[in-house]
This record gives sequence, C-alpha cells and structure tokens, in this order.
Amino acid sequence: MVKKVLVVDDERVLAETIGYNLRREGYAAVAAYDGQEALQAARREKPDAIILDVMLPRLDGFEVCRMLRRETTVPILMLTAREDEIDKVLGLELGADDYLTKPFGMRELLARIKALLRRSETLHRAGDESGTVETARPLETGPLRIDPAQHRATWHGRPLDLKPKEFELLLFLARNRGTVLSRDVLLERVWGYDYPIDTRTVDVHVRWLREKIEADPGRPVHLQTVRGLGYRFVI
Repeated sequence: MVKKVLVVDDERVLAETIGYNLRREGYAAVAAYDGQEALQAARREKPDAIILDVMLPRLDGFEVCRMLRRETTVPILMLTAREDEIDKVLGLELGADDYLTKPFGMRELLARIKALLRRSETLHRAGDESGTVETARPLETGPLRIDPAQHRATWHGRPLDLKPKEFELLLFLARNRGTVLSRDVLLERVWGYDYPIDTRTVDVHVRWLREKIEADPGRPVHLQTVRGLGYRFVI
C-alpha cells in the first residue's frame, strides 16, 4: 500500500517541492498551509506521517502537534527555521518524533521520513503479534521492569511516565545493559535511521530518562556517558 505523507508549511513553494520529491520516491503527498488546515487534513486524510513546520498562520506547529497527539500516534517530523534547542526540545516534549532545521537537504528529509515510516510499521507489526513475539515479553532487571506489550515501565515499583521514544530507548538500553552503545547505533535501532544525522535527538532523550530514573541526574549512576563513545546502561 502506498504511504501517504501530509506536508504542512505556509511556504507553498517549499511544500510543493517536498511533495514533488515525496511522490518521486513513491509516496502519496497532500499539503496544508496553516495550522487549522493541517488539523482538518490530518483528520480527513489519515496520513502515515506528517511533516510539520513550526511557524504557521492561525495555529503554530507546536499547538498542532499537541492537539494531534491527543488523537493519533502518527509519526511527526517538525521543521524549525531556528537553531535554538528550546524549539527542538519543545517539539519533542509535545510528542514529535524528530525535528529538522531549515535549510535542510532533501535527501536527509526523505531519509528521515523513510525511517519514521519504517519504524512505525515495525511497531504496529510487533503490536499485532505481541502475544507471540519474543521482543514483546516483559523485561525485568534490578529495579526496572518493562512490559512492551502494555507499553508500561516501572522503576522501584513506581510507574514511569515515558513518551514513545523514551520508552523505546529505555527498552533498547535495558536489553543491551552493560554494553556501550554509540549515538549512531541508537539512532539506527531506536529511530530507524540509516543515514548520518544530528545526534542531539539522542542526547535530549537520554537527559529526559535520567531525570526519571536517576537520584541525581547530573551525576548519573545507571545511564552513563562513555566519553567519545556513547552511552551505557548499568544496573
């Protein structure tokens, strides 16, 4: 089945260019040019992924993302014209799966959308088979217990309020506890990227996890940084 991508940007030339390139890659593409129109299109078209600009008329991209996350788990890639980390972190906190800073290369945009769609399809397939697949079995190590089928995690018996990517990252780290994992490996295995991209997405999610499981997030004991290499989860 052809995957459908909703492109939301008030720069019509850019939106049309993205749509053209998506169609060249075999996707169906629809466009919206402001926040209100984006919500209507998302509800009407049921896209498989959304490319969502932050700066939009009527409703900005942050508000659109927040409202959509009440209704759907569709992958969202946010576009921001600023390098400010606060914009990127806010988008991720509101439920976006990733961000890309303008100007960007079309090849990277397409690679990220491909990865988001592939990851989404894998998760849905695993969910459909959750009663039989090995990876859906609960994992328990030290104070951490994770139930992939129920999408629940506890730390010392306390429920952890985790966003989807935080949950996936913690699960992957726990399954590979004691092993040093590079940011590139985490991007490939958790985000599905096979294309070199900005690794700050990983750092942001690691920081959030530390705030939820470490007694002192500034001096992590369990989610350790291995300088120059990556991260290691230790129990």
